[in-house]
Amino acid sequence: SRKQPKLACQLLLDYYRKTGAKKNLHIKKPPVSQAKNHAADLLVQNIYTINNQTAQVPYRQNGHIDWRFHGPTDDLEWSWVLNRHYHLDTLFRAYLETGNPVYAQTIDLQIKDCIIASLPYTNVKSFSNEMWRGLEVNFRVKQWAKLFYALNNTAYLSPATQLLILTNMPEHAHYLRYHHDGGNWFTMEISALATLATAWPEYKESPGWFRYAASTMEKHMEDHVYPDGAQKELSSSYHKVSLDNFNLMTDICKNANMPVSDKYGKYIEKMWNYLAFTIRPDGYGLLNNDSDLKYNREIILDAAEQHRREDWKYIATNGKEGIRPSGEPSFFFPWAGQLIMRSGYNASAQWAFFDIGPCGIGAHQHYDKLHLSVSVYGHDFLVDAGRFSYDGEVGRKFRKPYAVHSAGHNVILIDGKGQAPGPSYTNEPLTGNDFKITDHFDYACNSFNQFVDMTGNCEHSRALFYVRGKFWVVVDKITTDRPRKIETLWHWHPDCQVNVNDKQVVTGRNEGGFLQIIPVSTTKWSVSMVKGQETPSIQGWYSRDYTLYEPNTASMYTTDIQKETLFAWILYPSEK
Repeated sequence: SRKQPKLACQLLLDYYRKTGAKKNLHIKKPPVSQAKNHAADLLVQNIYTINNQTAQVPYRQNGHIDWRFHGPTDDLEWSWVLNRHYHLDTLFRAYLETGNPVYAQTIDLQIKDCIIASLPYTNVKSFSNEMWRGLEVNFRVKQWAKLFYALNNTAYLSPATQLLILTNMPEHAHYLRYHHDGGNWFTMEISALATLATAWPEYKESPGWFRYAASTMEKHMEDHVYPDGAQKELSSSYHKVSLDNFNLMTDICKNANMPVSDKYGKYIEKMWNYLAFTIRPDGYGLLNNDSDLKYNREIILDAAEQHRREDWKYIATNGKEGIRPSGEPSFFFPWAGQLIMRSGYNASAQWAFFDIGPCGIGAHQHYDKLHLSVSVYGHDFLVDAGRFSYDGEVGRKFRKPYAVHSAGHNVILIDGKGQAPGPSYTNEPLTGNDFKITDHFDYACNSFNQFVDMTGNCEHSRALFYVRGKFWVVVDKITTDRPRKIETLWHWHPDCQVNVNDKQVVTGRNEGGFLQIIPVSTTKWSVSMVKGQETPSIQGWYSRDYTLYEPNTASMYTTDIQKETLFAWILYPSEK
């Protein structure tokens, strides 16, 4: 190969074209045409929509695409997603559907350009480098592995690009092996290492990469998933990310004739069970911590078929298919500390989520212990604010002061202060003293006493009592060593029309019905409605998806207390 490098390269590419281990992944070339695909045509022009924001990526003076471009709002997250090469899948599908060579040629151009622009490999673990960070390395490996084999017999993936991929993959593998992170990142990075090792088993280090990935993934699962199936970051969206990559590792191992252990398989089933039993009647998952509102019905139905769980199918279809779960419709996850309340499984059933557990490990937790969300008649009424964005204009405006802060949740502020970071994880589950589920009612309670810059001692205890099919009773107790200002927050879904009457009862009206918040105590409240406020503080905003946000109404009950005080609320749903 040293004497005849050109011939060596030709023979190497011939091997992958004719006899490579993944020859079965080659595609049948579609008939050539000039048919168009609008989404792919935008990508050909370097116009990308990332995180719901659209921009045209410029070229640098050296002629390369500016892979470090931060998008229209100077958001580093935008650049990171660009470097994950999700968009190559859009181009690939457009090529298969139309047969238009320009889409395959654009894939070739962009992979080649990205590799050259990323050189040299820095061999440094980074959380700020646009091109060399674990998540981006992970996603590129999975995209390029598929495209390398799919296109290398079409003449559209050039020999230069194929050779660049083959010489660049060991550097990707090195990053994944020695610079991987923890949490849900670990599952993505290690499954990518296994993907690379099995996609190119000819690398001398591939067997070692695979052994490392297979052995560490199972240990990571035991360390980062609670016995009740909740991933320890306690964010519904990142729970799903971890589960996807645990499943991917299962598939990779099976294809390599190395079946996973029974324990590994049971953990995966527990994780699916968590998603199934937390799903709302409308098919969406939890909006908690750094989650987006994700539609989970179809994936749960697929998992129900795979794991033969008729109870999951019953929940996901609102009782139309499958077998009704045993026991009451409500469910408590004792390690996550999360109570899911239901009146039943039909599409218009009452549903609520009460969080009394740890705030979650990693960087995705919100300070929202004792938060309550409520959905009735197939619609949201009381909601979590969502995550907004991690960076850029939206992130700088909303994230720390609101999305992460207690102010964006249905909790209580003490002297204008929100919760400080509480325990991020637990070493033991909550017990029967903390919750109860019966045929007529559900109950749960817990306390929190860590507030930002708090003078003296103060503790908020909240007990929740759900009379099944009827209403909720929320009892709050403030234990304090001095006078305090109390602000109880209730955030409504943007679709709700909200009013307050002269008895301080706040009513939210949404399509299908009503929900009343009825104060029950001798406490004299001052009630205000805040919607879309930016000054003096952020209040009254809702984000269902990354970078998307809109105003919603926050009902704020404010009072001054002199000593320990007990007050209660009835949350009363009605169709009329």
